[in-house]
Amino acid sequence: MTMNEIEVFVGNNCVINSDIYDLWLKGHTALEAAKLKQNRVPLKTYGATLEDLLSDIVDHYRIFSGLEEMLKTPPRLSHQLVYQFDPETIDMLIQKYYSFDASVIREIFGRKLNSRSRKDLDDLSEETGIPVRSCRRQFDNAKRVFKTVEELSGRLVDNIQTHYCLREDLAKAYAAIVFITNNRFETGKKKLNYLTFEDFAVCANYMISNWSYSSEDCQNHEDMDVDMDRDFLLDLREVKVLMEREYAEEHRSLMLRALQASVREKVLTEMDANFRSVSKTIINIASGLNHSKESRDIFIDVYEKLIEPWLQLSWNKGDAASFLNSFKETALQLDLFRTSPKLVKVWERYMSTFNPLVLQMYPKS
Repeated sequence: MTMNEIEVFVGNNCVINSDIYDLWLKGHTALEAAKLKQNRVPLKTYGATLEDLLSDIVDHYRIFSGLEEMLKTPPRLSHQLVYQFDPETIDMLIQKYYSFDASVIREIFGRKLNSRSRKDLDDLSEETGIPVRSCRRQFDNAKRVFKTVEELSGRLVDNIQTHYCLREDLAKAYAAIVFITNNRFETGKKKLNYLTFEDFAVCANYMISNWSYSSEDCQNHEDMDVDMDRDFLLDLREVKVLMEREYAEEHRSLMLRALQASVREKVLTEMDANFRSVSKTIINIASGLNHSKESRDIFIDVYEKLIEPWLQLSWNKGDAASFLNSFKETALQLDLFRTSPKLVKVWERYMSTFNPLVLQMYPKS
């Protein structure tokens, strides 16, 4: 290199302050964010003022606002040329933008994702204590994901990850939101208020895995995963044969014999006395899944017709688990199952999801 030659490197790598990004996502104005940061950062140590801090935050907010349109279609972030980010920063921006407060989404569950519901977010903000800007972001994200994947064939979680670049745990949470919204399950009844977003998400993902078109037992994986497998729902009508007297009596006897050594005598007596009504409830819920009006009430039906009566008998979660597991397994010992492999598969597919769903809903204490 001669004395007259100069090497120059120019870069515009954009640095994101994740703390300020969090404050923006939470819906704070730049001034609110500056005051919150002021309490965490000793400005005098750095010879800075609140105005300096506010100016810095305004600059960050300007970047976030410019990014927001791209964040609505996350794959764009990896291909745009306006801002230069490393892959880790892109991932952080996306995951945090699509993160949500469980209390907000718990309330959104029971609402249609339309403009009328969006107008009610002021009330939701007051109820949850979450700034309205953040509530709007979370509502709009849920609506956007729903609209993107509702008509797509294939596995719901995969579709969400493909179009929104979300990690699997977050994609599963959105899958639950989409599935519950699409099937219009009733989640807003007062008696269900004790259930959290996590409870509903776990239940929804059980249904997606076993009752939807992505189930291993489904014959048509190309259909939409947001719906329950129609052929399976039609087959479920066949389990009503368990309500016939001869099978019901044999089922009850098998069950009591199986549980005799493992449950308290009081519980065993109550199981005997309530077997017919509980059996009828479980089977009616199964056959009712084929009718949208009845399937929407699955959570309230489980609570009012199973959990609530068991709680009145002072059954704990272990007692409920003993009943449900024995109910599932002893039914398979009946002759009608031994002679019908198809019925066995339908019963296993139903009860393998129904049982954990009920136990997930069972109050913790």
